[in-house]
Amino acid sequence: MHKSAKLHNIVIFVWHNGCVSGARAPFASAVDGYRRGSAARLQEEKRMIEVSNLTKTYGKKRGIDRLSFTIGEGEIVGFLGPNGAGKSTTMNIITGYLSASSGAARIGGIDVLEDPIAAKKQIGYLPEQPPLYLDMTVEEYLDFIYDLKANKSLNRKDHVMEICELVGLKDQYKRVIRNLSKGYKQRVGMAQALIGNPEVLILDEPTVGLDPKQIIEIRNVIKTLGKNRTIILSTHILQEVSAICERVLVINNGQIVADDKPENLSAMITGDRKLSVRVAGPQDMVRKILRGIEGVQFADVTVQAEKGSYDFLVEARPNVDVRKPMFMALAKAGYPILQLKSMDLSLEDIFLSLVEEKKRQRNPQNKAPRKISADTALNVSGGEEPSDADSDNNKEVDD
Repeated sequence: MHKSAKLHNIVIFVWHNGCVSGARAPFASAVDGYRRGSAARLQEEKRMIEVSNLTKTYGKKRGIDRLSFTIGEGEIVGFLGPNGAGKSTTMNIITGYLSASSGAARIGGIDVLEDPIAAKKQIGYLPEQPPLYLDMTVEEYLDFIYDLKANKSLNRKDHVMEICELVGLKDQYKRVIRNLSKGYKQRVGMAQALIGNPEVLILDEPTVGLDPKQIIEIRNVIKTLGKNRTIILSTHILQEVSAICERVLVINNGQIVADDKPENLSAMITGDRKLSVRVAGPQDMVRKILRGIEGVQFADVTVQAEKGSYDFLVEARPNVDVRKPMFMALAKAGYPILQLKSMDLSLEDIFLSLVEEKKRQRNPQNKAPRKISADTALNVSGGEEPSDADSDNNKEVDD
């Protein structure tokens, strides 16, 4: 009989006699559409993480409610949600630290509850705060983790040095962990998760508290790791998802409210795709060409940008990409495109819209939220770092 265990402080997963154990370290309708699209993408892929009707109750409260999703081999997936949404509960069940009230979680097809030893061998886990022994050197600490995981099939020195090179720790190998910057401490945390060559990495808030330079470095490491591993990244930082993840799972009140690529979520919410295009050419002729392109349902000038060129707002029909035919039509007429940018909703707008819609469904007596206009929204950016103004919105939130 498996009992639920409360999470105290920081958790580190270590191998003992070939298995993982947890120990405290020293320091609504749209949803169905999203799920169908996700399932179709994964039909021919190896399913590394499968969560089926997962429910966890705390007394009368449900931390997660019939949660289901699948993550394929080699995917980097962002697990996004507000405070108390159920992110940490889900992660702890997947890693085997908590048991579910009902439902199942599988790693590489192995049920975490039925065969925890085999399932946990495939998992590398980085908690929000790396589980480090600060008085050890990097070398001593990673040797210690190697001994705990007891994987004798790997040559100790070669394996540890390969991981250090991968995460950028070779120059810090002999240093005491206490004297490392926070960014390098985070790298040491990633290195311990990689000992034993797990196929699945679970990262909980990996860039919280880092400065912009460190954030870029850690994001690059995660992208490198994702080339031959499955990664699930829990975060409340929206820029993180845009910069790293190929797919987004948005959780709210213990349920998945969205599941798709970041660039597709805006069109799913607004039902269309809007572009701002600057064209050098006569206003009336360019407008006529744009309106004649198949898939364009609206096109009109917004402002004269400079002498002889105009900015146009172009709105395409749902699920239609008009960029190539628009380029070809304008090039054929001799009117060059000087600038083209998306006017889709930003990830922040999408997130707020999904969460507010879920609240409205739970409380139908409330007035419907004001519709977000895509015309004034910022574009989703995969590479921008949070500004000083954004930093207050990106503070650490515990689940």
